[in-house]
Amino acid sequence: MKAIFIAYNQAYYAEIVELLEANGCRGYTMWEDIQGRGSRDGEPHLGNHAWPTLNNAVLAFVDDTRVDPLLEDIREKDALTPELGIRAFVWPVEKTV
Repeated sequence: MKAIFIAYNQAYYAEIVELLEANGCRGYTMWEDIQGRGSRDGEPHLGNHAWPTLNNAVLAFVDDTRVDPLLEDIREKDALTPELGIRAFVWPVEKTV
């Protein structure tokens, strides 16, 4: 099992949920209106006068077989509009309750 953390511009909300559902990722936790700035490029998303946009984030726990197809879909979505910034990070999950 893997944990996938996805941070994205809040404008992508519906599309991210659709990607999760299309890849069989039923369970997730979502945070709205979070601030952030990419480590490579892109504009900050700080929710203030200078940088008014905000991000959302989702944490999904998925079977190992679902990780690569989901990441590929995210990569394709990011390539279409890179200025909006979608980032995904994967961690192994050792135990759950």
